[in-house]
Amino acid sequence: MHAFSDEFRAGLTDLMRWRRDVRHFRTDPVEEALVQVCLSTLSLAPSVGLSEPWRVLRVRSDTARNAALTNYQHANEKALEGYSGDKAALYASLKLSGMREAPEHIAVFCDDSTPKGAGLGAATMPEMRRYSVVGAITLMWLHARTLGLGIGWVSVLDPEQLCRDLDAPEDWSLVAYLCLGWPADVSLTPELETKGWEARAAALHIEDR
Repeated sequence: MHAFSDEFRAGLTDLMRWRRDVRHFRTDPVEEALVQVCLSTLSLAPSVGLSEPWRVLRVRSDTARNAALTNYQHANEKALEGYSGDKAALYASLKLSGMREAPEHIAVFCDDSTPKGAGLGAATMPEMRRYSVVGAITLMWLHARTLGLGIGWVSVLDPEQLCRDLDAPEDWSLVAYLCLGWPADVSLTPELETKGWEARAAALHIEDR
């Protein structure tokens, strides 16, 4: 087996600490070669039954981007209605999307009908295909960070409407709408923590059975 040094392990831990969900981007373009480097990382990810169910749509046209932004705005307004008082005021102050500034928009889907993998593992737990896509996204997120790039995951969306707006195949389900670009700032602390929305757990919840 390949032996990893203490320095390598420490660097890997630092990388995981420095990964952030970025919402503040510079508008500078990202070289196409760097975008391709990030996307190629998806193929390094493990997947249930080796099904490799991730599918990518790059959202590049003004029409598609405007539809995605409108989708977010409507979903965000609806989400705000679920809060009241101080929590509503705090929610309204949060910047939950870098869609206006980020130079690259990437929609990542799971192909639920892929024959690849012959259903191994997914026959009993079909959600494993989507978990595989999430794992692939995580690897891309870390790789992007090593290049100085940031990724923001926009989760305040109507996924079914977005699939229609992007004309995604019927068997694809949206897993993530990602913004990719150069972070306007870098911090070790999650923005939601600095804004007072939530704090990290003091300890991991582990039980024996």
